[in-house]
Amino acid sequence: MSGSGDPAGGGGDFLRAAYSRLRGAVDAWDGDCTLPPPRALEAATLALPRPGSPSYLVGMGAEATIGHLHGELLPALTGQNLSGRYYGFVTGSTLPVAEAADNMVTAMDQNVQVHLPAQTVCTDVEDTALAMLTSLLRLDPKAWPGRTFSTGATASNILGLACGREAIIARRLAAAAAGEASLGSGEDTSPDAVGKLGLLRACVKAGIKEIQVLTCAGHSSLSKAASIVGLGRDSVKELPLSAEEPYRLDIAAVEREAAREGVATIISVSAGEVNTGRFAVVGRQDMEQLRAIADRQKAWIHVDGAFGIFARALPKTSEFARLHDAVSGLDLADSITGDGHKILNVPYDNGFFFARDATVQSQVFKNTNAAYLAPSGSGGAPIQSPLNIGMENSRRFRALPVYAVLVSEGREGMERMLARMVRMARRVAAYVRASPHYELLPDDGGEPDEATHIVVLFKAKDEAVNRQLAHRINETRKMYVSPTVWRGMTCTRLAVSSWKVDVDKDMVVVEEVLGSIAQGQ
Repeated sequence: MSGSGDPAGGGGDFLRAAYSRLRGAVDAWDGDCTLPPPRALEAATLALPRPGSPSYLVGMGAEATIGHLHGELLPALTGQNLSGRYYGFVTGSTLPVAEAADNMVTAMDQNVQVHLPAQTVCTDVEDTALAMLTSLLRLDPKAWPGRTFSTGATASNILGLACGREAIIARRLAAAAAGEASLGSGEDTSPDAVGKLGLLRACVKAGIKEIQVLTCAGHSSLSKAASIVGLGRDSVKELPLSAEEPYRLDIAAVEREAAREGVATIISVSAGEVNTGRFAVVGRQDMEQLRAIADRQKAWIHVDGAFGIFARALPKTSEFARLHDAVSGLDLADSITGDGHKILNVPYDNGFFFARDATVQSQVFKNTNAAYLAPSGSGGAPIQSPLNIGMENSRRFRALPVYAVLVSEGREGMERMLARMVRMARRVAAYVRASPHYELLPDDGGEPDEATHIVVLFKAKDEAVNRQLAHRINETRKMYVSPTVWRGMTCTRLAVSSWKVDVDKDMVVVEEVLGSIAQGQ
C-alpha cells in the first residue's frame, strides 16, 4: 500500500487536480524549445530510483509521485508535441482532439479484442475509423476488408510479411494439390498453409526452397519483420534501379527474380524511402507491371507506406500532381502499412494495416480452442474480432483518437493540414537549393516542389561544417533534425510531420539557424 493509504490516489478529485496541473505545465512550456536542456536530462536521470537505495520500491504516495513526475521527469522530455519544428525521424505531434480522445481511452480503459456489440461499441468504432481512414486515402473500403490497428508501421510490416508468407505458400500448395506442373492458375488459398502446418512443413509440401522479399531502399523494419516471421534478414534483397535513383525499384530485376524456380516472392514497395521521401514507383504504370508479375508468379505485393501513403490524401490539385501520380497505383497492392502517429498526428503508439484478403489475415492470426473469446451479437455487416486479425489479443482502444481526428477534421481539414506540411518541406528545399552553403539531395534538376513530399535531405558544401551539421542544428534547440548517410555521404534529414507547422513563422527560424551555422556562428 502506498504512503497515502490509497493506491488509486483518491479517485476523481486526484485525477482532476493532476490533469489540471499537467495542462498548466504544458501550456507554460517554451514552445520554441524542441529538446530539453542538458541540466534537465541530468537531473531527471539522477532522480530515478536506484536499486540498493533506502527508498527503492518504498511507496511515496500518489501526490508525491505526481510531484516527482512534474519536477524531474516532465522537463526532460522532448518537445515534439509542443513545437512544429521537431523535424527528426518522422515524428508527428498530437492534435488536441486526439489528445482528448486518448485521455478518454485511458479513463475508460477498454480492451478491444473481441467483437461484443451488446456490451461495448468499441469494435464498431474501430471498424468505422478504419473504413474512414481507407476512404481518406482514396481506397475503396469494400476492396480492403482486412483492416486493423497496430502499434506502428513496424508491427504492420510484420503483419504484411506474415500475410504475404501465408498467401504465397498457400497458392503453391493449392497448385501442387491440383497437380499443376507450372505456376499457371490456382488463385484459391488453402487454410492448411503456414498458420496450420508451420513454415518448414508448408514449404516442403509446396516445393518451396526459398522465400525472398524484393525491395529497394527498404526501411530497417522490413528486415526486422522478415526475421520475426521466419524468413530471415537475408531474404530481403535490394533491387535499386540505379546508383542515381536507389529509391526506385528495378521492375525488370523484380521480374527476373520472381521467376526463379522453387522461390516464392513478396514484393515490398517503399512509399516513401526514409532518407529522401521519394517513392519506389513513379506511377500507376509501374504498379500495373508489378501486379502483372505478382499474378503470374503467385507473389504478394506489400506497400510500406508509413508516411508516404498519406500523399494520397493531399488535395487533388496541380500543386500536388506529381505526388498523386507517384502513389496512384498503390491500390493494386495486396497489403498496405501506415502510421497514425506520424502524419495523422494521433498519439503513440498507433499504426494501421490494410489487406485485400481478410481470409489470409485470419488464417495467420486467429485464436483457436478459446470459447471465451468468441464474438457475440448478430445482424449487420460482420466485424471480425481484432484478436483474430492481428498480433495482440489484449489491445488498447487505439481507434478512438483516429476516429476523433477524422470526425473533427473531415477530408477538407486533413487536406489543409497535410498541405501545410508539404509546403513547409518545399520551402526548406527551395531555400537549401538556392543557398551557396548547402546542397539539396537528391537534385534531379526539376523544381523542388514537384518531387518533395515531407522529407528534405541536404548537406553543407563545406565538409568540416557538414560533419557536425545535424549536431549544430540540434544544439540550438530551436529545431531538431536527424543525421543520416545517403550514398556514402553524411547528410542531414528534415521531416515535416506536425499539425503545428506554420510555414512563414517556421521558415524564419530555419533560415536563421542554417544561416548562422553557415556563417560560422
